[in-house]
Amino acid sequence: MNADELRERTIADWDRAAPRWGRNADRLREFSMPVATWLIDRLELQPGQDVLELAAGPGDTGFLAAEMVKPGGRLICSDAAEGMLAVARERASALGIENVEFRMLQLEWIDLPAASVDAALCRWGLMFALDPGAALREMRRVVRPGGRLALAVWDAPERNPWAAVPGRAMIELGHMTPPEPGVPGPFTLADRERLGAMIEEAGFADVAIEAVQLTRDYPDADAFVAETTELSGSFRERWDQLADAQRAAVTERVRELTEPFVTSEGRLELTGVSLGAAAMA
Repeated sequence: MNADELRERTIADWDRAAPRWGRNADRLREFSMPVATWLIDRLELQPGQDVLELAAGPGDTGFLAAEMVKPGGRLICSDAAEGMLAVARERASALGIENVEFRMLQLEWIDLPAASVDAALCRWGLMFALDPGAALREMRRVVRPGGRLALAVWDAPERNPWAAVPGRAMIELGHMTPPEPGVPGPFTLADRERLGAMIEEAGFADVAIEAVQLTRDYPDADAFVAETTELSGSFRERWDQLADAQRAAVTERVRELTEPFVTSEGRLELTGVSLGAAAMA
């Protein structure tokens, strides 16, 4: 599969996932709020500024920025998947956010003029770019001199059991194969030194990278597997092909792997670590 085909498949996957992400948007917003807050704080936004959010998904992080740039400022909420933009439009309408423009934009070629925004924001999108270096160079191109960049990627899988455990269970039981080297995925930018170097090579300065802690809680392992099936396209694809006995075995393996995260009340509290990166244009 060549790069164009892989890119088209990735966008199609996000389009199919969009309705499920819409149904779970409030929960996702709650889970991601520590990261969203970190990103918005690092942008140091002022009224009247223009902010570009890339790979916006349901749009909630950008909506925080939209409030910060009132009056006179504007949020450009963008995603490569029309389905995700539809979810963001609905959420903006429900929240009464009016200073927002919705655009279909790719990470690796941003269809905006040079030096046209004051800040660029990307939460958990850069890892899925086929060429993250090109995406960062495009961000630098569209951000005005003196503007700011704030983005988030996931730290290593061992620091994110909420994301790594379901796939590990599938792989151990022979239902999935390990990710192919070089294929974009959640953990492909977990190397802090590499990430910082890429941001600097794109033309940004004063790069700062920090770990941001998160927690994802569930009543039990069954609820965790159910939510993963709802939100993870790759997991759901394999899950739908399994017989009932195979599904039960996957759930049991997930239960075993998450045992260290069971609280005294019997709930499941899975930890997570995101890397936040901020820089100046």
